[in-house]
Amino acid sequence: MNQASLEKNVIELCVEVGDFMKNELAGFDRTRIEQKGSSSNLVSYVDKEAERRIVERLSALLPGSGFLAEEGTEKASSNNFTWIIDPLDGTTNYLHGVPLFAISIGLQKINNTVLGVVYDVSHDECFSAIEGHQATCNGKEIKVSPIKSLEESLLATGFPYYHSDKKEDYLEIIKDFLENTHGIRRLGSAAIDLAYVACGRLEGFFEYNLKPWDVAGGAFIVQQAGGSVSDFKGGSNYLHGGELCAGGPVHAQMLEVIQSKWWK
Repeated sequence: MNQASLEKNVIELCVEVGDFMKNELAGFDRTRIEQKGSSSNLVSYVDKEAERRIVERLSALLPGSGFLAEEGTEKASSNNFTWIIDPLDGTTNYLHGVPLFAISIGLQKINNTVLGVVYDVSHDECFSAIEGHQATCNGKEIKVSPIKSLEESLLATGFPYYHSDKKEDYLEIIKDFLENTHGIRRLGSAAIDLAYVACGRLEGFFEYNLKPWDVAGGAFIVQQAGGSVSDFKGGSNYLHGGELCAGGPVHAQMLEVIQSKWWK
């Protein structure tokens, strides 16, 4: 299967699963919510069923592919390809009826991401990118914001469920950004945060204690839209290292602020 056909099939799959999510939301059964380790880390039957549908279809698209997915699907690859999936990024938003949640899919070939799709279900916006091509939203090319100063930037972040020992350092970073930017947003979906950086709605995004499925698709889309993605040290271990900073021209300035407080 060629690249364009693969990307098209993944996008169509996301739209189909998104329709399932919207239909379920109309009569959502709150008694079928489970708690994973923390009162803020929730999972529902919708997450699990969405993952099952996605894995089933992607297995047929690229037979022999491996999987790493939030709700437990894990399988080694026999063809050098691995799908990294968050079937419902923004579960807490979804469970409370807040219309900001997404399906996030990344595809790696021998540890290099070659495709990313983030589907904002409520707004029917599909952000995607494939190796060698410009990132798009609903088929139209997108680019990161050209803003070059933090003072003119709007940023996004998230509040991790764990690592409370770093809470004070993180709050210091947030305080600095609040005082020296246009503001910080907390959308509740790292995948959408990254997609919004890719299309220029946000100048940057940073968070720690992230998982690979939170960021695999979105980080690649940011890069294909002309942006930079790194861990807090400025390195490339953002997928499995738990720390991520993404942005356009302000990326380096964001790192300076983060680094001045994160390891003090």
